[in-house]
Amino acid sequence: MPHTPRGALALARDRVLGLLPGRADWAAVRRSPRRDLVAGLTVAVVALPLALAFGVTSGLGAQAGLITAVVAGAVAAVFGGSNLQVSGPTGAMTVVLVPVVQRFGATGVLMVGAMAGLVLIALALARLGRYVRYLPTPVIEGFTAGIAVVIALQQVPAALGVTDAHGEKVWAVAADAVGRFVVHPRPAALAVALGVAALMLLGARWRPGLPFSLLGVAGATVLAELAPIDLARIGALPQGLPAPSLGFLDVDAVGVLLPSALAVAALAALESLLSATVADGMTVGERHDPDRELFGQGLANLASPLFGGIPATAAIARTAVNVRAGAASKLAALTHAVALAAIVLVAAPLVGRIPLAALAGVLLATTVRMVEAGSLWALARATRSDAVVLVLTFAVTVIWDLVTAVAVGLAVAVVLALRAVARSARLEQVPLDPGEHSAEEHALLAEHIVAYRLDGPLFFAAAHTFLLELSEVADVRVVILRMSRVSTLDATGAHVLGDAIARLRGRGITVLISGITPGHDQVLSTLGVAEELRRAGLVFPDTPAAIRYARGLALGTPEAVAR
Repeated sequence: MPHTPRGALALARDRVLGLLPGRADWAAVRRSPRRDLVAGLTVAVVALPLALAFGVTSGLGAQAGLITAVVAGAVAAVFGGSNLQVSGPTGAMTVVLVPVVQRFGATGVLMVGAMAGLVLIALALARLGRYVRYLPTPVIEGFTAGIAVVIALQQVPAALGVTDAHGEKVWAVAADAVGRFVVHPRPAALAVALGVAALMLLGARWRPGLPFSLLGVAGATVLAELAPIDLARIGALPQGLPAPSLGFLDVDAVGVLLPSALAVAALAALESLLSATVADGMTVGERHDPDRELFGQGLANLASPLFGGIPATAAIARTAVNVRAGAASKLAALTHAVALAAIVLVAAPLVGRIPLAALAGVLLATTVRMVEAGSLWALARATRSDAVVLVLTFAVTVIWDLVTAVAVGLAVAVVLALRAVARSARLEQVPLDPGEHSAEEHALLAEHIVAYRLDGPLFFAAAHTFLLELSEVADVRVVILRMSRVSTLDATGAHVLGDAIARLRGRGITVLISGITPGHDQVLSTLGVAEELRRAGLVFPDTPAAIRYARGLALGTPEAVAR
């Protein structure tokens, strides 16, 4: 029954209200506020250098990274579907944004972020969040490893102290930076970047709870201030958030920016829901709402561009720190955003003195942590199909871009999965029940009657093989097709079945069908397949009835001949 306009409005209203924060969210906040506050401050210490580094890498500067962490982090914390999620700028997002900055500039990035926010809200209202769980693991691991390599390549110019490297792709820019470094080496920048990265990686093994990223950045900044070395700095930052503005809006640019916006929205949805799933797995009793999470990320990406921030998503690394620090509610992620805002207000001049090479070191260490070699190796050895999807997704991510990589990886995974399913379909000749017949009768039956059992799916990917096998039947008078074990039947499979039956009948072979399930019978009837067999009474509810009739034909009994 169609919805009335009033009913549709009520349904839409209920769906929107279901995406908004409820009493359960605030009840969780009251459980352990002190632990949440401590966890939020801990995450802020870890997030500060990452926000600065990702802002610089995106091309919009450290200020944009901080604004994103504050604004998007607060909005996503309040409206998101996870109690433990921490949002802000991420490495994966900067990989997508760099070409957008190059083509459309800073205002284009802000416009793309707002458009992506609207797409995410639409996905939430359509309740599509739950379908991200079906993304194949090799695709996820492949593009994660590819992102790590791309982020590392993005840091090469800053780590080498090169500010004028050029190239259309990130690997080309890195190669150009290496070439310029060889001609005019700047060992100080390289030493700072490698020193910060080594401190983070070794320190995490020694004392996992200490914020070695912040200690490394602080140490590099002090060294740059005291020692006579030439290092590029972040530069001046405004003390406070800029006033919100819609100056970036350009309706005429919507068409050209839409592909980039869809890519950003797809990445934000994917990374956020994967991060929330990881957070659920690290705790007991926590379960995120995928549609509310998309809604919260959509609002966050609408709010961030108003203040000059870049598109945001949930961050797996910061979310993991939040969980390990004892967070139990949204208060922790909100505290992280407030703490970063306080740093912007109080310590902006100090933050502006941080060397870019130190931030490059932070991200180099982050990329090493992103890649789990054991997981990649296990996937590569699991099956040949998994290995192909993993390597292909990784390669396309590094050589072209992330969105293309996910699309290619998913397409190849689907094709290989269909191939595997199609191979599971079998056309197997089965022996007939001897029953109460003489040896002479058995010989007659064996010579002139063949029964085939169809196992598995009969759909477009398996239909061609089925047609070839069935068409090779020879030297028989009657063929029984047993269809009770057919798991899937689509239009292509039904048409191929009809074609095979027509070929057999054209050679004078009588075809009997048995065991068609109701769902498959509807497909065959709708498409008019085997209608002549139905009219002739050659479709049977079960195999024994078909065998009895086939024996009657072979032995020339009156019942079979008269039917």
